[in-house]
Amino acid sequence: MSVIEPPMHETAEVDGQGHRLGVRVYYEDTDFSGFVYHASYLRFLERGRTELLRELAGDQSDLHRDARGLVFVVRRMSLDFIRPARMDDLLTVVTRTRALRGASMHLTQDVRRGDAVLVSADVTVACVRDGRAVRLPDALRQRLAPGEAA
Repeated sequence: MSVIEPPMHETAEVDGQGHRLGVRVYYEDTDFSGFVYHASYLRFLERGRTELLRELAGDQSDLHRDARGLVFVVRRMSLDFIRPARMDDLLTVVTRTRALRGASMHLTQDVRRGDAVLVSADVTVACVRDGRAVRLPDALRQRLAPGEAA
């Protein structure tokens, strides 16, 4: 029996549903119990944020170079572990912009298996250059605006 699966990387249209990234769970993502190890979700969430930025602004390395050393750092993260995932599960990381401030963005992220939310995260990301907070670039701010691109 052949099963057709969604593409591993798909980006949602501007429809209020957010950016979507497919992630397959591998053996290396699990612990001795066979469930996804809690820290593996951090990597899945990071990939979701990275791919959102890639869609909106290109590669972060290009953004870093073009914006004279601009980087993004996680300032705060709150996670709710709701249900476990297992090896071979196909998950979707959904990333949405909740709010933008001068030098930071507040994102919400869900890790889902189908319609079920497994992990929910609230993330504050700061925009930094040379160790100091700097305003998000206007072009990126426009693309990240809630209800626009995320």
